[in-house]
Order: sequence, then structure tokens, then C-alpha cells
Amino acid sequence: MLYIFVVIHWNSCLYFALSRYLGFGRDAWVYPDPARPGFERLRRQYLYSFYFSTLILTTVGDTPLPAREEEYLFMVGDFLLAVMGFATIMGSMSSVIYNMNTADAAFYPDHALVKKYMKLHHVNRRLERRVIDWYQHLQINKKMTNEVAILQHLPERLRAEVAVSVHLSTLSRVQIFQNCEASLLEELVLKLQPQTYSPGEYVCRKGDIGREMYIIREGQLAVVADDGVTQYAVLGAGLYFGEISIINIKGNMSGNRRTANIKSLGYSDLFCLSKEDLREVLSEYPQAQAVMEEKGREILLKLNKLDVNAEAAEIALQEATESRLRNLDQQLDDLQTKFARLLAELESSALKIAYRIERLEWQTREWPMPEDLTEADDEGEPGEGTSKDRGGRASQERPSGPE
Repeated sequence: MLYIFVVIHWNSCLYFALSRYLGFGRDAWVYPDPARPGFERLRRQYLYSFYFSTLILTTVGDTPLPAREEEYLFMVGDFLLAVMGFATIMGSMSSVIYNMNTADAAFYPDHALVKKYMKLHHVNRRLERRVIDWYQHLQINKKMTNEVAILQHLPERLRAEVAVSVHLSTLSRVQIFQNCEASLLEELVLKLQPQTYSPGEYVCRKGDIGREMYIIREGQLAVVADDGVTQYAVLGAGLYFGEISIINIKGNMSGNRRTANIKSLGYSDLFCLSKEDLREVLSEYPQAQAVMEEKGREILLKLNKLDVNAEAAEIALQEATESRLRNLDQQLDDLQTKFARLLAELESSALKIAYRIERLEWQTREWPMPEDLTEADDEGEPGEGTSKDRGGRASQERPSGPE
């Protein structure tokens, strides 16, 4: 817009200069004679020229017809400038809109393909409406579902710092992650996956196997009965659930299964952390894993959902299994040592047999026996230069026998 005003300003100056050159008031096209009342003031001269230039460049018309060649040339030049300027502006606007759509397509999911898929397979209109509303909710509220793809071009360390800056405070609220090492939390932050649930959608159902834990970022979730209507509790932003199911706690009566139905009351934004991702990170932090399991055990004890006898049985079974594994490892090491010793003895025996055969060949042909074979025979083992270097023995020249 600023460029348009600048162009009109300079075109106004050219119009006024041309009017002065041709003579003020000589015809209806040029600027009126400043001697007339009201046209002598500078502000009036500028506004009149600016208005006249705006009419020409916007191709609105309603301007006096030119009467001289100079006036015709000025009008033609302004019309060409207006056409080129309009084309440039439209092209720039199209480019801006295209770039905005491209950026949106990169950050936010496009529902066009999903919409075509649902029409192709004749998905019912109610479900189709829910899917489209979900996509529109993401685009209107600028919510991203794949932060990993967006940050993938950043260096690993810088990507971790961005993720920590955005999500660390959310993860720190979870009880089992409190007082954990900062490096552990940084790695867990990179594993968080944002998810958006539409109104009435179930996040989990009672009896499902728990493979993820959830942290509520925005929105509200309801703990409902099996009928889906009766509400026991409402969970808001900052709360979390499912953390026990992703930790294998011995004696857990629930057996890592969901104990309640949780449904979204409106559009809800959650962070999801899977059991596999947690296990991958904890493999490098065994002490943190033990601390988390102990915290989870304390939570289950408070909820009376920990079977102490089953826990003791699982611990005993685990210890017995670990003991058997240690014994198997020791036996495997012993077998490997024994195998290596037998292999060395086999190689030594094969080498001795090879030299005995060679010595017999020399004796059979009645050739003078080399000193190294004689020494090997006296010492009972191959000598230096023949027993340890087959190449050296092969390079020795045997005396030619009788033809």
C-alpha cells in the first residue's frame, strides 16, 4: 500500500510540472489557473494533482479528455503504469496467499484428501462432519499435530532446547517424574506427542491395555460410567492420567489395564507419552527407573491396588530368572574358553602332522634333509622357519633328484 501512495505522489508531481509547462488553465485537462480564487494555495494544488493522478492510475475515469500530444502521452503512460502495477500487485497477493497455504499445509493437516476418501467409501454424513470439524478446529486455532516434523531440520541440541522450553513445565507436573534428572526429562520431552480430541471422543476405555500416559494441555476430560453419560469427575488443564500403566509395577491389580472411561467434553489438547518411548529412555537411566517404580508402587498402595503377595511372587520369580541367566552366562563363558583351548590344540596337532608328512617325503626321495626339519625332529616339534612360516618353507629350494 505504501508503494501505491508513493507512485501516486510522484505521478501528481509530474502532472503539476506538465501543467506548468503547458500553461495553467490553457484547457480543461491541465491544472486550473492559480490566479483563480481558491487555486493559488499550495495544499489545494497538491490535493487536486493527487486526486487527478489517482483517477488516472486507478482507471476510474471521469477525467477531462486530453487535447494536446503531451497530454495524450501522459495519459497513455499512466494507463500502462496502472495496468502493470495492477498485474504486479495481483501477482504479489497470489504469491503471498500461496505461501501462506503452503506453510499451513506443512504445519497443519490438510483435510481435502481425507474428505475425498470418505466420499469415495461412502462414510456416513455424521462421521464425516466430525472429521471435518476436527480439521477445521486445528486450522482455526493453529494447532499442530506433528511437532517432530516441524523441528526436524534443527540441530539435535537446539531442537531439544526448544522442546524443553515449550513442554518441560508440563512434564514436571507428573508425580512420577518429579525430582528426576534434568537430562532424563529433556529426553522425555522430545518423546511427547501432541494429540487433539473432538467433543464426545473417548481417550481410553475401561479394560483397554494401557500403552500411553496423557497430560492435559487444554480442555476438559470427564471420567464417565460405562453408559457414557454419568460423570464421576472432570479433569482439567495440567492434570494427567495413565502414568501407572506405562510402568511395569509388580503386583499391580489392574494388570496395566485402564480402570476408567475417559471422554473429551470439548476439543481437548493432550500430550501423549508411549510406554515404548519411556522404556527406550529409561534403558539409559536405571536408577531413575527404580525411583519411578517405587513412586508408582506408593501410589498403588494408597489406592489399595497393590497385591503385596503377588508382588513378592513376581520379585522371587524375577530373581530366580536372573540367577538362571547368570548361570547360563557363566556356562557359556566356560564353553567358549574350552572351545578356544580345543581349537588351539587342534591347530597345533595339525601343524605337527603336516611337518611329519613333509619329513617323510624328504626321507622317501632320499634327499638330504634340511637342518630345520632335522632340528624339529630332534626337539619333537617344528623348528623356526618351517613350523611357523609356511611361506618360508615353500620358498626353500629342494635339491633336484636323479632324472
